[in-house]
Amino acid sequence: MTTLKLGVMAPLPHGPEEELKRVHEFGLPTCQVVCWKPELFTDEMAERLVAASKRYEVEVTTIWTGYPGPAVWNFIEGPSTIGLVPPEYRAERVAALKKGADFAAKVGAPSITTHVGFIPESPSNPLYTGVLEALHEVINHCKALGIGFWFETGQETPVTLLRVIEDLNYEKVGVNLDPANLLLYGKANPVDALDVFGQYVRGVHAKDGEYPTNGRNLGVEKPLGAGRVNFPVLIPKLKSLGYTGALTIEREISGPQQVKDIQHAIGLLSALV
Repeated sequence: MTTLKLGVMAPLPHGPEEELKRVHEFGLPTCQVVCWKPELFTDEMAERLVAASKRYEVEVTTIWTGYPGPAVWNFIEGPSTIGLVPPEYRAERVAALKKGADFAAKVGAPSITTHVGFIPESPSNPLYTGVLEALHEVINHCKALGIGFWFETGQETPVTLLRVIEDLNYEKVGVNLDPANLLLYGKANPVDALDVFGQYVRGVHAKDGEYPTNGRNLGVEKPLGAGRVNFPVLIPKLKSLGYTGALTIEREISGPQQVKDIQHAIGLLSALV
């Protein structure tokens, strides 16, 4: 039976040495390195991250690559600010993602991951065509570097995400399943969503949350086990689909409570993996 590795998010701006030491102190063998500041994707930072990875014996499973410009995490301003969907930010964000891909290749990470945004459900929408063109540019760059591109779930419906992957038609394009995001954005039950795009899952965020309760704001993120994500069903289903990657714990708060919630999540997931 496959045993999945656990991991946790590691913000690059906090310093790779400190963050990978933290991962090690949690007793975890993997992490996703996250960075919204493209200016940090330097040769020096790559060397520091590789050294910290070796020192603390922590595998970097992806570089979660953010981008410049506004990003408003709600249903009103979100569609016009997040990802590659808004045309006015597209060029600089394509450049940022390509820079993140260069960094991923330097540190030996197998992929970059990002939010592409509120991808239109209708393929005849001009924004859909523009997003695909931008994705082709980014993914061709990743392909030349020998790395993959993973879509973080959230703003798009599972069927839309599946169509985009099919329309792109690249080998190393996959999904970073954030089951909580599917709930927070009201897009799908994450267990059911695997019936749509499960074969493409390459990474997983172990995060929990609730559905939205109004039409303007996302649902509420919760400590793992306190939301609607049914991890005792989700994890075996991932395994049945052939998933062998990591479960990367994400808790989007800070301070001592975040540490406690991560430790609690480790306990819950260790009994399931």
